[in-house]
Amino acid sequence: MSRHLIDSVPHGWDELGTDLLDGAPAALRRRLIGDDTYPSRPIDMTNVIVVGPQPEEHEPVTQDGIGDLQWAYVLHPHGIEVIALQAHDRGPVVAWDTDPRSRITAHPAAWHPGTRAPITAPRTAPRPPTATTASAPRTTARR
Repeated sequence: MSRHLIDSVPHGWDELGTDLLDGAPAALRRRLIGDDTYPSRPIDMTNVIVVGPQPEEHEPVTQDGIGDLQWAYVLHPHGIEVIALQAHDRGPVVAWDTDPRSRITAHPAAWHPGTRAPITAPRTAPRPPTATTASAPRTTARR
């Protein structure tokens, strides 16, 4: 994930695509995106005018500023920290094993540091009766 998100682009992402799901189980891919596929798109720097010195290949976020960024993501061994930069300097961590079908709130005000990530697990459909349940002896008389 870090190789795709960080090492493969010089400036950042305009949009993350379905290529992030390459290698995921086919049933999960279908559930998340159906037949839709589109690649991730890096920020297009061809029409950007930079006044002053040209930026380095990677522009790190530092304590001196965040520029125009709205979100930051810190990859940890246990999950990804999501930081709403306009409101906070830290954020909650989303564990790597979070179900990708979960509903995730995209409003920056919901991502407070020191709280659980604003994620709602997906609803699961009730399971159909198993063969043992269906073949259990009846306790009532047939009519």
